[in-house]
Amino acid sequence: MATQQSTSANPKVNYKYRRNKARQEMRTQVTSFALMIFLTLIAFIMVMAGFDKYFVLPVLLVLAAVQVVLQLYNFMHMSHKGHEGVALFLYTGVFIAFITILTFLTIVWW
Repeated sequence: MATQQSTSANPKVNYKYRRNKARQEMRTQVTSFALMIFLTLIAFIMVMAGFDKYFVLPVLLVLAAVQVVLQLYNFMHMSHKGHEGVALFLYTGVFIAFITILTFLTIVWW
């Protein structure tokens, strides 16, 4: 979701444009927040229902990953223009952490 600037010289048009962008941003954040609350409730219900731990653990990890992505892109504004460098370092760190964990799990199992 790239940020676009209004090129009009009319201040009323710029005001309407900014107001519309703010409304869209707020709608996205509220929707994302509601989705994260729903995912948290699903996780809580699964644990409280006493499902098998071999089913619950992978589902919880997937739900947690979805929430991390939602928080990064909506609440930390990673979807805005100008955050490409930060995103590159973040994803590189996640990749290195994943490879490190996978390496240690492989060493321990074999």
